[in-house]
Amino acid sequence: MSLGFTIPEKGSLDLLSLGAMVHRLDPGIIPFRKATRFDVHVSGGEFNVAANLSDCFKQRTGIATAMVNYPIGDLIAERVRAMGVRPFYKEFAHDGVRGPNMATVYSDQGLGVRAPVVFYNRCNEAAALMKPGDFDWKAIFGQGVRWFHSGGIFASLSETTAELAIEAMKAAKAAGAICSFDLNYREKLWKPQGGMKRAHEVLGAIVENVDVLVGNEEDLQKGLGVAGPEVTAKSKLDTSVFLGMIENVVKKFPKVKVVATTLREVHTTNHHTWSAVAWVNGKAVSAPTCELDVLDRVGGGDGFAAGFIYGLLSGADPEEAIRLGWAHGALMTTFPGDTTMATLDQVKAFASGGSARIQR
Repeated sequence: MSLGFTIPEKGSLDLLSLGAMVHRLDPGIIPFRKATRFDVHVSGGEFNVAANLSDCFKQRTGIATAMVNYPIGDLIAERVRAMGVRPFYKEFAHDGVRGPNMATVYSDQGLGVRAPVVFYNRCNEAAALMKPGDFDWKAIFGQGVRWFHSGGIFASLSETTAELAIEAMKAAKAAGAICSFDLNYREKLWKPQGGMKRAHEVLGAIVENVDVLVGNEEDLQKGLGVAGPEVTAKSKLDTSVFLGMIENVVKKFPKVKVVATTLREVHTTNHHTWSAVAWVNGKAVSAPTCELDVLDRVGGGDGFAAGFIYGLLSGADPEEAIRLGWAHGALMTTFPGDTTMATLDQVKAFASGGSARIQR
């Protein structure tokens, strides 16, 4: 099956992401209002994709992001190194009191009928201060980059981050890289920027440069303003709404050749039904459906994106790529934290019909 584009065969980096780094404070199943301790996870939607591709899929990846010279920045930079991701930092000095800061995300895990709760402190965030001209894209892409990735979370942070994302994508396209974008519409993040109307303007301008789009029907409607068909999904796993919107997506954004999303039916916080679907240059491909016992749902979508992109980068056909993304996203929910602890063998085994039987 033709993808509608050609991925460069070689490059010093298989993938470069542009986005914001955060640290997530996680008290486990205890709500924050009663928490006395928590774990720290280094994260960021765009970083997670690069980290997963590096650590699990053994790809050469990089992250262009903001870094602040204080202990939280040191903590985050250590995890970037540990995941094997090459950093391209716009560095900021910390004044010891007011910042600028590395963003904090607070997220408990919930349990059973109690859903996880996520909230943010992105006040005076260094990443929001990044702007066009902060990176020498000509030099970076001149080294050879096969794939460029960014997302809607980064684009929502400020007017200048959206402009930087467009600048980077245009440079990536000029250098021959494939561009992907995860819409990741977050109402809480867009509200201070002007809400859904502003999201339509910003994300629409970015997606004009995109080859591969990741997002579900809600992302497409709220993030891009794409009209949906008059069809009611029988369940969260019904692909008719998503596939029914694709005609409107490609009509509005003709450069988009692939649109992919996860499908998740949440029965309780710890029991999900999981699948995935993609539209690839005119044809639909679907992953199997499985039942998940979820430890930590954060990062599952980024896990899917990483596995799906790996499949395409490695020359797999779309049917295999969607299964790799589905399998890696499923495994991600069995680990604490936002980035992968899976091995490529585990992903391939699950994608090909493996089970949870003990491995000896």
